[in-house]
Amino acid sequence: MNYSKFSAIIVGSGVAGLYAALKLEQQLDLPDGILLITKAKLRDSNSYYAQGGMVAVLKSNKLDSVESHVTDTLKAGAGLSELNTTKFVSESSDKVVYDLLKFGVKFDTDEKGNFTLTKEAAHSVKRILHSGGDATGREMAIALCNAVENNKKITVYENSMVVDLSVVDNVCSGVMVYNSETDEYTAISSPVVIMATGGLGQIYKYTTNPSVATGDGFALCCRAGAQMRDMEFVQFHPTALADNSQENRFLISEAVRGEGAKLCDKFGNEFMSKYDKRKELAPRDIVARSIFTQMEETSEPNVYLNATVIGKEKLLKRFPTIGARCLKCGIDITKDYIPVSPAAHYFMGGVKTNLYSETSVKGLFAIGEVSSTGLHGANRLASNSLLECVVFAYSLADYLKTSSIFKNSVEFNKDLIERYEFPLLYDEVDTEDIKSKLKETMWENVGIFRDARSLNAASNTIKKLNELVNRKDKCFNIQEYEVRNMLITAGLIIKSALKRKESRGAHYRTDYLDKTINSEHSLIKNEKGEISFAK
Repeated sequence: MNYSKFSAIIVGSGVAGLYAALKLEQQLDLPDGILLITKAKLRDSNSYYAQGGMVAVLKSNKLDSVESHVTDTLKAGAGLSELNTTKFVSESSDKVVYDLLKFGVKFDTDEKGNFTLTKEAAHSVKRILHSGGDATGREMAIALCNAVENNKKITVYENSMVVDLSVVDNVCSGVMVYNSETDEYTAISSPVVIMATGGLGQIYKYTTNPSVATGDGFALCCRAGAQMRDMEFVQFHPTALADNSQENRFLISEAVRGEGAKLCDKFGNEFMSKYDKRKELAPRDIVARSIFTQMEETSEPNVYLNATVIGKEKLLKRFPTIGARCLKCGIDITKDYIPVSPAAHYFMGGVKTNLYSETSVKGLFAIGEVSSTGLHGANRLASNSLLECVVFAYSLADYLKTSSIFKNSVEFNKDLIERYEFPLLYDEVDTEDIKSKLKETMWENVGIFRDARSLNAASNTIKKLNELVNRKDKCFNIQEYEVRNMLITAGLIIKSALKRKESRGAHYRTDYLDKTINSEHSLIKNEKGEISFAK
């Protein structure tokens, strides 16, 4: 067992984690330094795949306002978005955008140097910044990665997976890290642990998320006793490229529909008007259900997106990444319809946090997709995710700048060290088989449409798979840790989905179609190994 100490630990190398590391280093002189941990390479993150853009309520945009953005977000959130959080994020967007520029992030501009803004589904005005046309997440992540790599005060651990949090008397005092290259464990103590681990799309058969998105942060925080919120709300993106040759499905950005593309069948017949008067620009949950229903009715594996109506020059300039990726599959988006179908894309629930990114465990913070800030509610408004990442990374650094938390003396959990020093007494499990069965049951039973029968069937499958894994602490390899985390996270989603006996936003139960007037958040917590709901 190795031992080390840092003033602050950030887990995850997406936009939220990278920006948090940079802002902490910029504003604080931390004697033991800042550590950023990623289980793969620094540039491997879900943020890299975010295409559409980032919301920005700019003071220079006279057509927009905080009030307008807040109204759009609350409508999309289906009654579960928090007003104070939404206002805070919206009001912070202008200053954060200009701060990002200082770290090398660039957004697309016109010939006069003004930001070019676009409109996406359920937004009332053009307020979406983009970079590289349709590669906003990638361009932001690359710029922030470069800044982190050039900052000698930030230490980066690659190929290192946080496998447990050290918690004593509800105070987090560090992390247990497994290095896949050296096959060694390190107990790292710190008074500040920031979870920025991203999403969980890989628990579903079809997802736009990369292989690293296995729900690790949700499972780690739940195991540590942190309160989790709204775990039933999984967002399925309506338009992923219907191509099974890759481990994840390529996203066809919402911005394509925002620019005028139409959903149709293989003959070019448009169908969205029979599902919603807003057609292609209805909220994501409605469009995803509409496409799924259309596929069921026609017994087709996908529908099509007609982007040819946008015009060749504009289409290729605005969506170069999408055009190049489709061309590899033999699809010329200037001439051909794009085959699309829904896929798991984003998670609205997560670790419950306040405006300072604090969780219910002292010293443990969460930002980005792993957190539940109260912004997204039951259905995330398009392009609010990247904004949430950077706003809370920025505000967390501000909060810690005036906090006395770094003066706290922390002691690593000795029991946790003993559990990871204990030799393994069992055989390795077939992780690929377990992952496959988990992904299949989640897609079939806890997907776009669900009911008590399907959810209970999924719950029974998860129980059986947990018996096969049977890993409470130490595992053989990263694949086993990922499977353990995936099963824990899937179980939380199923349990929460069974409890919410209504249809709201992305949670659509065919046995409870009505939406209640005064819905509440669902709060769930692990106490001494038992998962229970807060009253």
